Amino acid sequence: MSDAIAAGSSHARQPAQSKGGPRLDHGIHPGGVIVFLLILIAGLGYAVVSLIADMNAVGESPLAVGAFALLGLALLIALGFEFVNGFHDTANAVATVIYTHSMPPLVAVVWSGTFNFLGVMLSSGAVAYAIVTLLPVELILQVGSGAGYAMIFSLLIAAILWNLGTWALGLPNSSSHALIGSVLGVGLANQLMGGGDGTSGVDWAQAFKVFQALLFSPLIGFVAAALLLLALKYTVRNKTLYEAPKGEAPPPLLIRGLLILTCTLVSFFHGGNDGQKGMGLIMLILIGAAPTAYALNRTMSDETTPAFIEKSQGASAVFASHADGLSASTDAAAARKVVGDALKTKHLNTPDVFAALATLSNDIAASVKNYGSIRQVPAAATSNVRNDMYLASDAVRLLPASGATLSDADKGTLKTYANLLNEGTRFIPSWVKVCVALALGLGTMVGWKRIVVTVGEKIGKTHLTYAQGASAELVAAGTIGLAEVYGLPVSTTHILSSGVAGTMAANGSGLQASTVRNMALAWVLTLPAAITLAGGLFFILRHVF
Repeated sequence: MSDAIAAGSSHARQPAQSKGGPRLDHGIHPGGVIVFLLILIAGLGYAVVSLIADMNAVGESPLAVGAFALLGLALLIALGFEFVNGFHDTANAVATVIYTHSMPPLVAVVWSGTFNFLGVMLSSGAVAYAIVTLLPVELILQVGSGAGYAMIFSLLIAAILWNLGTWALGLPNSSSHALIGSVLGVGLANQLMGGGDGTSGVDWAQAFKVFQALLFSPLIGFVAAALLLLALKYTVRNKTLYEAPKGEAPPPLLIRGLLILTCTLVSFFHGGNDGQKGMGLIMLILIGAAPTAYALNRTMSDETTPAFIEKSQGASAVFASHADGLSASTDAAAARKVVGDALKTKHLNTPDVFAALATLSNDIAASVKNYGSIRQVPAAATSNVRNDMYLASDAVRLLPASGATLSDADKGTLKTYANLLNEGTRFIPSWVKVCVALALGLGTMVGWKRIVVTVGEKIGKTHLTYAQGASAELVAAGTIGLAEVYGLPVSTTHILSSGVAGTMAANGSGLQASTVRNMALAWVLTLPAAITLAGGLFFILRHVF
């Protein structure tokens, strides 16, 4: 595949081959286009069949035509974001193997797309909900309402628009950066529309953790890649490793294998990290449209029920011990309101909140015990049980930051309880993973050329050497892999492009000031631009829905 699928006229605006660079003007075989379209159609069909099967399995009432159309549109936009993410971000992963002639361009993008697919399929799901927790609690709890749909459409459309704009200019901008900016824009707009009283806005504590990951990961990429290149120069005295490719000949076998391995790792970890962001938003859409099927994890084994009830009761005892004598009531609705209001204001360290949490924990335990398991919670009770579990889990997460003083034993009890709550509400169906993996993988094979040219030719003043490509890719793979382990959303684009810049600086090759300036400008402008776009769209769509 090539740019022609997405923008057939782009060939006329790009050089076929720079001096010493790879050929990027190969035509598209009609068979490749047919296979691409067949996979795309099959993926969409699989999503529809799986969605209907899941709803039928739990007795979910068929959606009205309008609601089903709205759900379909939301899912298409979410998958569209991952598709754009694929051709925008993954181009970074293949730039080094293409510009060192380690792999032909078309082979490289298909190879990268395949490992993006595998990365998504084997991902943990931790990053998916790191993005979701940035959203206002109010909107998450009413995700099936008009406000919920306005939220989803606004943040996804804003992120897609910014990604397409930077792609058109050939700038290696971060899809993660754009999505997080869009999330913040929706939160801020929701807060302002609610009267600006400080509630129902952005979870700034969680946002600062994400900001730190976005800020430090490019610096790590630049410094670590530069140091790795210098270490290679000091320890490995193979002159060929530090030379630019000659003509179109591939590098020596060992070097070629190393470069392909690093490309593979970056592609795999990119899929594992970036693919999850779309998953989290798709789950919000599904929970809102078909709560009976998706609000609770109905794949949990019935064997976990006794432990779940025991831990719920243990957590209730911990909450009650911090309630200063206030007893847990039987009014779950009133307790739900107390905890929900406390989460909006982030003031959780009060006796009435602890008493309300004890009530919710008892109610959750009683519900699961009465119905036999989470899997058997009926449709009528699903929304309340899910909301209670979400509120209790989020409260446990935020209690330390609210000033609550807990013993190590209490912390352990609540951590175990929160993990069980998350297991019951934070899950990704296999078909969602498959569809996101296909969108990201197919996106990799479209529109990659613009970003590849920027990374391969326009960051440094000299041609990329084998050692520079391997150093940048190794650092990117390691950083993204660690971020996946810790559930942090990071940018493949920022890490890899800054890694390439770091190797150019360490090698004394020099940097092209105009490209670095444009990349820095895109990095600085992404948050305010995405915030403005998403906030404006949310204001408009909130009145439409």
